[in-house]
Amino acid sequence: MTREHGEEFTAADDLRELHGALLSTQSVEQFLHEMAVMAARLVRRGLSCGMTMQPSGKPVTVACSDQVAARVDEVQYELDDGPCLHAMRDGHMVQIKDTAEKARWPEFEAQAASHGVRSCLALPLNADGKPVGALNLYSREASAFGVAEARRAANFAENASGALSLAMRLASHAALIEQLRSSLASRTVIDQALGIIMAREHCTQDHAFAILRSASQNSNVKLRDIASAVVTSITGEPPRPAPPFEEGRP
Repeated sequence: MTREHGEEFTAADDLRELHGALLSTQSVEQFLHEMAVMAARLVRRGLSCGMTMQPSGKPVTVACSDQVAARVDEVQYELDDGPCLHAMRDGHMVQIKDTAEKARWPEFEAQAASHGVRSCLALPLNADGKPVGALNLYSREASAFGVAEARRAANFAENASGALSLAMRLASHAALIEQLRSSLASRTVIDQALGIIMAREHCTQDHAFAILRSASQNSNVKLRDIASAVVTSITGEPPRPAPPFEEGRP
């Protein structure tokens, strides 16, 4: 088997591990942590890995394999300069072969060296074709990222970007499901209140809803809360919960 074939096989293994982690974790945050640990383990032994993203416009480390990565990432944020920020902003791999040389980012490299980091490799992460972050690899050895390691890291970052896109879509899907559950719960309470108003006022559903909406506007209280108060005032108990929402059911 040639080197190229071996690397292709390894990339496929990486992809399987990433998808396995995505399916087994309970949240995007947990998946990001698993991805950082995986990168530190798979690219080369003895690495630290941080993952930079900008969820609120400012770069933060959303996951890391250890505190060394978190501290060195933070140095770059404080300086607003360094390999991970350039990788994220420019969309290209960035490497520092030896921080002792202080060649490109003297202040960052000096501080990185003080934390025991001798070489760095930063790669962009994309989601749905857009740059969303960077994968930051740190080694305590100089020139730790040769051609093979850089290629392996690039393969991992490419697969990680695909898995990250899927994770973000799943997170959006989960948020949508939660919104649907909330909407269904509100509708159930409002329907109960409408039934009570219709019985008391001997009116149509449209007129009952107009009464409910007017009460909500006049008191500046949410429609669901007004409906809940109506149900509780008549029954002496809070409204019945909505039936479970199940995906795929009408």
